Amino acid sequence: QEEKKQLTLKVEELERKLETTSAQNIEFLQVIAKREESIHQCQLRLEEKTRECSSLARQLEMAIEDAKRQVEQTRERATSRERAAQSKMLDLETQLSRSKTELNQLRRSKDDAERRYESRLQDLKDRLEQSESTNRSMQNYVQFLKSSYANVF
Repeated sequence: QEEKKQLTLKVEELERKLETTSAQNIEFLQVIAKREESIHQCQLRLEEKTRECSSLARQLEMAIEDAKRQVEQTRERATSRERAAQSKMLDLETQLSRSKTELNQLRRSKDDAERRYESRLQDLKDRLEQSESTNRSMQNYVQFLKSSYANVF
């Protein structure tokens, strides 16, 4: 009887332990289920973030390519403008050189024309003076002839 009683106590104690262990087991299963759900949610978020990162990486690559293209286009335009400016500068320098040469030629022509004009003017003055002198001589001669004829007649 005593033995039975002890066995009954042991059985009850073991049943209590079994209940406690079952309750703990259920709690652990619930914790594991929550953790698995949390892990699943984290994996979903991770996959979403991975897709987002991939998308952002592609956008970044596209933006970098676009920036490189724009830089290259800007560089090409600047080079083209620089070549055009240099070409225009060379043309202007050539024009300036031609204009200076033409100006020098015009100055020489003007100086030559002035010298010829002065020479011609001096020549005309000399001839005028000679003509006036001849005129005076002729007037004096005519005067002499008049007075000679007047004396003769």
